[in-house]
Amino acid sequence: MNLRLLPILLAGVLACHVAHAGAADGAQSCAVNVKPRTQEYPWMTIERWTRMHEEQLAMADKGDVALMFLGDSITEGWPRDIWEANFAAYQAGNFGIGGDNTGNVLWRLQDKRMARLSPKAIVLLIGVNNFGLCDEKPEQVFAGIKAVVAALRKQYPAARILLNAVLPTGELAQSERRRNVVALNRMVATLDDGRNVVFRDYGASFVRPDGSIGTDIMGDHLHLTRKGYGIWAEAMLPDLKKLMK
Repeated sequence: MNLRLLPILLAGVLACHVAHAGAADGAQSCAVNVKPRTQEYPWMTIERWTRMHEEQLAMADKGDVALMFLGDSITEGWPRDIWEANFAAYQAGNFGIGGDNTGNVLWRLQDKRMARLSPKAIVLLIGVNNFGLCDEKPEQVFAGIKAVVAALRKQYPAARILLNAVLPTGELAQSERRRNVVALNRMVATLDDGRNVVFRDYGASFVRPDGSIGTDIMGDHLHLTRKGYGIWAEAMLPDLKKLMK
């Protein structure tokens, strides 16, 4: 397991139990509510979120990112050695921030400095925090993902988007968490236009034959372990090679 992510892994478990508390705080309007992080978490303070955003803007200033990864803690958490081995050759840049929902990503994208990027391809994985931290329904989360895809198409019209299905979450296949993800991904799949947006559901690679998720792949049945990241990289690489040609 990536020990650096242990606080995030523990927070992920907590998040699933505090979803309704988040809703009471007004967080249920995350999907297309374009705003920066305003909620403090023990594992991600607003100060740290702001610092990460500024570091990513500095990376955007350089403008030499050909492969852009965008998302939340699952994107943020790539172990360095796995990242380097699989993506360094593509001039990859990581724009993931833990705890982000679709509204946070929309806010980050609207910064003028982000327009200095001209990626050839974008790997997008976002939406799970809209469930766990915002208590949203699949239809709401889909509206947020659709808005993020539209923003990316407008900001980077030459880039092709590898739109990841939200990864399976929750230990058991029949859990409500998993059913919500399945319902969401059916909708997200409709954004695939066969040209600029390519939808891929790699979820089957992370589950056992009975549909359950082992802690060797997702330590808290949400965040990926080193083994999980290896699986994700292996699943994506064939598609990335095509998009980066």
